Amino acid sequence: MFRPKLPTMPQPTGNVTPPAVIEPTTITPGTPATPPAPIAPPSARPTIQLTPGTALALVGGGTAVVLVVGAVLVSMLLAVAVTAASVAVCALVVRSVLTSQQRR
Repeated sequence: MFRPKLPTMPQPTGNVTPPAVIEPTTITPGTPATPPAPIAPPSARPTIQLTPGTALALVGGGTAVVLVVGAVLVSMLLAVAVTAASVAVCALVVRSVLTSQQRR
């Protein structure tokens, strides 16, 4: 009931033709290729230019990312601390209930 049923592979029907035989051919040399064009040397100028506005945007974006990641990590740490404190309180209550039953 819980086992999956695998479909059966369909069998080929009709006449099956054998694969055709391919004869090797000889390679005749052609005309030589022209040499590639020379590559221009890289410029000495840096490709990224930071303007004051771009630098300010990068600093602001980085600060925002650090603040958001920090807030998320602090909230996760706070959630773990609250959970640990509530588990500790529950353990004290259970221990108190068990010891009070043994005294009776």
